[in-house]
Amino acid sequence: MCPLRNLIVSPLGSEDKKALLAIARNAISLMLTQGRALEVIAPEGELAIWRAAFVTLRKRRRLCGCIGRLSSQDPLANVVAYSAAAAATEDPRFLRLRADELDEIEIEISVVSELQTARAEEVEAGLHGLVVSRNGRRGVLLPQVAREHKWSRERFLDETCRKAGLASDAWRDVETQIEIFTAETFSESDFCVDDPKPQT
Repeated sequence: MCPLRNLIVSPLGSEDKKALLAIARNAISLMLTQGRALEVIAPEGELAIWRAAFVTLRKRRRLCGCIGRLSSQDPLANVVAYSAAAAATEDPRFLRLRADELDEIEIEISVVSELQTARAEEVEAGLHGLVVSRNGRRGVLLPQVAREHKWSRERFLDETCRKAGLASDAWRDVETQIEIFTAETFSESDFCVDDPKPQT
């Protein structure tokens, strides 16, 4: 088993989680209705710490956008604001969301740990997120993807290679780099989150 060195995600409190979800929704709303980015004013506490995160959007439980950062030199609040707006408008796999779809989407945030190089046998599907890289190509899957699909370790590695545009068994090659991370994941369905007005 891979030691969880550097893979511990400092837990967030409920109020911080709610604040991040509100920031994400505000950022999406502002981008879709006014075409401009949300400016997060002087975040404090955990939201001000440089941390990486992904924002996942679902409409009627189906994925409709997911963008984030694996490393960051920006406050967590800013990373979430950027990633939320980008997930709604820039994910090349999906059509840009429309303003009239705002009430139909559910927002999920994954705050991620540092990356750690690992061997294939050290990957724990459902616990670890996965990054597979080779020859300038890179695929990333969050931990919850393997949990939701009930994938084995091998299937998780296969699918991450496919996402990178590599052969599904490329992870078996010594030239392929495998990295793992963990994530603290929470969504609007975990809370009674109101739909706040966009910040101006």
